[in-house]
Amino acid sequence: MLPETTIVIPAYNEAERLPGSLGKIQAYLMGRELEAEIVVVDDGSTDNTAAVVRDLAASMRGLRLISYPGNRGKGYALRKGVQSSRGSLVLVTDADLSTPIEELETLKQHISAQSHQIAIGSRALPLSDVVRAQPTWRKGMGRLFNQIVKLLVIDDFMDTQCGFKLFSGEAARRLFDEARIDRFAYDVEILALAKRNGYRIAEVPITWKNCTASKVNPVLDSLQMLADLVKIRIRIGQRQEKVLAPLESLDSESANP
Repeated sequence: MLPETTIVIPAYNEAERLPGSLGKIQAYLMGRELEAEIVVVDDGSTDNTAAVVRDLAASMRGLRLISYPGNRGKGYALRKGVQSSRGSLVLVTDADLSTPIEELETLKQHISAQSHQIAIGSRALPLSDVVRAQPTWRKGMGRLFNQIVKLLVIDDFMDTQCGFKLFSGEAARRLFDEARIDRFAYDVEILALAKRNGYRIAEVPITWKNCTASKVNPVLDSLQMLADLVKIRIRIGQRQEKVLAPLESLDSESANP
């Protein structure tokens, strides 16, 4: 039987965090009797991430590993995981579970009940619950990056970079097949491709807690992300004008025709 949901987790040197995170996901799935598969993509880790996942898979139903040599980037890892997915829904989430797995239910409501094909978690909406914020320098970098995203590529979303996104299976596999960005700017490419393909996207407030053990290099990764935004602009075309609003705005508009 095909799973209802595929959960894809990119992992680079996550041997320490994965057992706890996967344990939380397993408990959540069992508690709700959800049919799901968990795909961990080992993105060329130099620790024993792959071995840890293999050991856990022996006793954890639905857990499987994709592994390859060399670090290719978060976007590449997610592309491999999503392309192998079988679920009618596909959730991509970070290994640290900065967004609790329970927020899957929050995002799922907007796909099943409001005819959206994609629901993205957002830390920037008024109803979002940021339990522990990023350091000031990271927040400043995030705001600057978001402004450049709005200027160059897509002007719809308050937060494109939250790592918790839910797709219909059809949308996920189509979009990640089309995607080409291998590193952190993959989110922007996926959302721009989704708009170009006519998918409806809900930006949803979620609970989020910053993880201090970030693997982002503030200089090199920022330069890479800027270069990738230029690539996305060239490949996808002119900045796509705003046609969707954050979730609260959509709700208020529907309530006041």
